[in-house]
Amino acid sequence: MISESKRFYVVDALRGFAIISIMLLHNIEHFDFYYVPENIPQWMAAIDQGIWDTMFFLFGGKSYAMFALLFGLTFYIQMHNQEKRGEDFRPRFAWRMFLLLIFGIINSAFFQGDILSIYAVLGVLLIPVARLNDKAVFVIALILFLQPYEMVRLFMAIQNPDMQLSDPTSWAYFGKMGEYAGGESLLATIKGNLTNGKVAVLLWNWENGRYFHILALFMFGMLAGRRKLFAWNSENKRFWIKALIISAVAFIPLFAIQSSTGSLIESEAIRRSFTIIQSSWTNLCFMVILLSGFVVLFHSKRMQKALNIFTPIGKMSLSNYVFQSIVGATIYYGFGFGLYQHANTTPAFLIGLVLAVITWFGCNWWAGQYKRGPLETIWHKATWFNSEKRHH
Repeated sequence: MISESKRFYVVDALRGFAIISIMLLHNIEHFDFYYVPENIPQWMAAIDQGIWDTMFFLFGGKSYAMFALLFGLTFYIQMHNQEKRGEDFRPRFAWRMFLLLIFGIINSAFFQGDILSIYAVLGVLLIPVARLNDKAVFVIALILFLQPYEMVRLFMAIQNPDMQLSDPTSWAYFGKMGEYAGGESLLATIKGNLTNGKVAVLLWNWENGRYFHILALFMFGMLAGRRKLFAWNSENKRFWIKALIISAVAFIPLFAIQSSTGSLIESEAIRRSFTIIQSSWTNLCFMVILLSGFVVLFHSKRMQKALNIFTPIGKMSLSNYVFQSIVGATIYYGFGFGLYQHANTTPAFLIGLVLAVITWFGCNWWAGQYKRGPLETIWHKATWFNSEKRHH
C-alpha cells in the first residue's frame, strides 16, 4: 500500500513539475504573442537569449510530452479501477473527453495554444486500443513515435531534393495574431483566438508531428500503468535508473545531429522533414531523462521533500492550466496590461516565477479546504453525474 500511495504522489508531483515548466515557457513566449521590445541594452539582450535558450533546451517539446504520458497513465488507472468493479470505463471516458473538449474551448478563448482540446480529441483514440495486449499497444505506439507521415515525406524529398517547399501554412495564421491580441478588445481577442488562432495551432501541431507523438505517449503512459512502473520497489528503481542512462546516452548523438542539421543537409525539402522527425525523437529522449531523473530523485530521502512541493500543483493541473491562460493573457495581451510591448524575456521569466509561487500558495490553501481543484470537481461530478459509484 505504501508503494501504491507513493506512486500517486510522484505522479502528481510530475504533473505539477510539467505545469510549472509550461507556465515558465508560456510567459517568456508572452502566451504565443511573440514580440521583442525595442531598445533593449546589449547586456540585457544577452541575458534574455541565455534564459530563452536554457528554458527551451530544458522544457521546449518536453513538458507537453510528459503531460501526455501522464494523461495515458491516468486513463489506465481510471479504467483499471472500474474494471475491478466490473464496469467498462470506455463509454464514460468518451463522455469525459467531450467535457475536456469544452474546457479546452474555454481555455482556447484566452490562449490559442491550448493543448486540452487536442488531448480531448486524440484521447478518444485510446478507446479502441484500451484492451489490446501490451505488445500490440507497444507496436502501435512505436510506429506513431517514428513519425510515419514525415518518414514518407522524407523519402519523397530524398527522391526529389530540389523540390520547392512553401512556408508552413500555420505561419500565415500566426502572422494575423497581432490584429486581435494587441488590441484592447477582449471580445475581439476571444473571437480571434477561437477562429484564426485555433486554426494556426492545429496546423502547427500537424506540421510538427505532434499528433503522432501525443498519441504514442498516451499509449506509452497506459503501458507504464499496466506495468505499475510508478509503484516504488527495487525492480522499478532499476528500470528508472536504466531508463535514465539509456535516454542520456541516446540524447547526446541525437542532440549533436540536431545542432548541425542545418550545415549537414543542403536540401530544404530533406532538411524540413528530417528536422521534424529528429527533433521529436531528441525531445522525447530528453523528456525521459527529466521523467526518470525526477522519479529516482523523488524517492531519495534528501530530495523528496523538495520535489514534493509540486504535488499540490499537480493535483489541480487542469485548474492551474486554465488559470495560467486567463492570467497570462490578461498580463500580456492588449485587452489587459499589454506587457507584451514592454516585458522582454528576463522580466517575463520573473513574472512566470512569481505566478509559480502564487500558484503553489493557492494550491496549498485549496488542498487544505477541498478534496479536488475547482475545475477538477466540476469535471469529476459531470463525469459521474448519473452513476451511483462516486469514486474512481
